[in-house]
Order: sequence, then C-alpha cells, then structure tokens
Amino acid sequence: MENKCDLLIVGAGIFGLTIAERAANELGKNVLVIDKRNHIGGNAYSEFDKDTNIEVHKYGAHLFHTSNQTVWDYVNKFTKFTDYVHKVYTTHNNEVFPLPINLGTINQFFHAAYTPSEARDLIKQQAAEVAGIEPTNLKEQGISLIGKPLFEAFIMNYTSKQWQTPAEELDPSIIKRLPVRYTYNNNYFANTYEGLPLDGYEKWFQNMIDSAKEGKGSISIKLDTDYFDSPELQSLKGVVPTLFTGAIDRYFDYSEGELPWRSLDLVREIVDTDDFQGCPVMNYADLDAKWTRIHEFKHFHPERWGKDEWPGYSENFGKTVIVREYSKTWKQGDEPYYPVNTPETRELFAKYKKLAEAEKNENKVIFGGRLGEYAYYDMDNVFASALNKFEEYKTDGFFA
Repeated sequence: MENKCDLLIVGAGIFGLTIAERAANELGKNVLVIDKRNHIGGNAYSEFDKDTNIEVHKYGAHLFHTSNQTVWDYVNKFTKFTDYVHKVYTTHNNEVFPLPINLGTINQFFHAAYTPSEARDLIKQQAAEVAGIEPTNLKEQGISLIGKPLFEAFIMNYTSKQWQTPAEELDPSIIKRLPVRYTYNNNYFANTYEGLPLDGYEKWFQNMIDSAKEGKGSISIKLDTDYFDSPELQSLKGVVPTLFTGAIDRYFDYSEGELPWRSLDLVREIVDTDDFQGCPVMNYADLDAKWTRIHEFKHFHPERWGKDEWPGYSENFGKTVIVREYSKTWKQGDEPYYPVNTPETRELFAKYKKLAEAEKNENKVIFGGRLGEYAYYDMDNVFASALNKFEEYKTDGFFA
C-alpha cells in the first residue's frame, strides 16, 4: 500500500487529517495516513468509558470554539455541534469562584458590591506597582492585568503547579490574553461559535476520512505504526511528498538538542455518585491540592442525560467519571503537551525550522501541527493552519 500512495502523512491528528481530506477530495490524491497510536484524532481523541458510557477526552478536555468563519464552515461539513458553552470554576481557600476573573469573582473575593467602574478603579490601584512598565515576566504581566491580590489568589500558585517554575521566571506571553471582565459574564470563551461534536470526536474525525469515499482520491489509515520503525515508509522520502506532524526535533534525531515541553499525568477515576463537582472543570488554585484541575466529563454533554441511548449520562445513574490533571516536566517517552516559550527555545526551534526548509527542498518533507511547529494551538487554529498550508503547498506544486 505504501508504494502506491501519492502523499504520506505521519500523524492522524487534526492537522494531518485536514491535509489528507483536502488532498484527497480536491486534488484526487491517494493519501496514506499513519499513526503510532491505536486511534485517530491525536490529542483531541475521545472514547466512551466502558463502565459508564460517558465520553471521556483521553488527553484532557478539548473544547471547540472559533470566530474564524472559514474554519467553522469547514468543520460543519463533518459534524454537528451541541450548544455547549464552557464555564470554569476555581477552588481557593475552600471557596469556589467563577473564572475567568469577572465582576462576580471580584465582588465575591473582596466581599463587596462594586459597580463595574468601581471594580476597574480597584484593579488599577492594585496594579499600581507595575504601572508604566513593560512586563518582563508572568508575575508582572498578571499583576498588570488583575492586580496583586487576585493574581496571588488565583494565578500565582496555579501557575507554579502547572509549569513547576516560579512566575517570576516565566515569559509574560503565557498569560497576555488572561481576560478580566467587569460584568458578571463568566463564559470562558468569547468566540462567535462554540460547541462540542454531537456524536463525539472520534466520529467527527472518521467522517473526515470517510468523505474521501465520495471524492476523486482516497484516504487509507494505518494505526500502531511508528514511522521511525518502518524502513519501507522512510524509503518514500524524496519519492512521495510527506507531511510529518510529529515532534520536529525527533525527526532530526535531536541533532540540535531537545525542545522542552510540559507534560501531563491524567488520572481517571469512576466515582460512585451522580455528580462529583457540579461543573465540567474545577481548577485548584492552591498548593495543597497537587493536581491543577479536575474534569468531570458527564457535564460536557447534558443533552445526553436521561436519554435511553446514553444511559451513562443519566443524572440518576449513580456513577461519574473524573480525571485529575497533574503537570510535569516532559522527558522522552512522555506525551508533549505545551511548548516552553522562552527566548532560548525560540532560538533552538529556529535551527530546526532551517533544517525543515532544507528537508522540503531535498526530500519532499514538510512539517505541520502542534508538534511539527513547536506551537500551542487551540483546535480551530490547527484547522486554520492546515487549510492555509494546504493552499500554500498546492500553489507551490508540493503535491504534484
């Protein structure tokens, strides 16, 4: 099969599957997609827990949201979405507060009834120590956005758990987009569109693959296949155009050094209760809880509760699935989740990017996606990047 494909894609995640779908349906290419895992979808994959029938996001919560009309139109070809709106809460000093920081959080924290203008003035006063300076680290950036008391309560310790690094040593870009709202709106996202795939993530991605059955080309999937363990696949280098969506430093055998990542331990538990925490995601802002947050997945699909076809979602079922999320430093063999954004890592990635440019010219290999571009992307941005890259590579004749 390998020697008959027109395009080889390493990695069956969002980026790879989007390029595969476009190449098959628009260009009539016969695409082979391989993945070392036993499933499609990359980190966005979800599965139905065998004991409860609750859909669990295997690699941490994935919530689809976008304001990109092109992306929204594209993804709706392959799935319908629920009307889910994401909300997050955080526990601090044994009290639960709404996130992101909003007027409700502010008034609850200060035991006050500030108006929006009064709250703005308060935060301005509490951020005075960094007024007029360009933040050089995460702590200064956080204080400038929400003031010192709120930063120390909700961000400082949570961040130190997540990155295992003091806020003073982290890049300010990590929380530059931290929202603070002077209304009682605690919707987590502020995008035009938001929702979860009606029938689950795996079905969504399978629909992308199956769409090629009606087009000019084809998409073949080969799972449990490691590119680096297959001389046959590697022999296609320079012969068949190849998209590599794995870690770019791994492809070049870490020749310039390892790119650092943050990784996660996700500990799943079935709890004998109807409802464990009353919301999809609860953050834990204090150091006494070693986990950063707990996901309770039945809350992602309340439309399934009490339906005969979704027995595990009934509010009276008596069981629920939770996942505690722990952050850790990545090492080879762990799953890389978050790139570590520092001047040093950006300089290191630039070296790999130069190697990647040469690899495209010499061996018809291109790189993309979260791992291939050493970037943290929301899902909609992965789709946007893939669609844009497809047009770019189509124009420059890469797929020819």
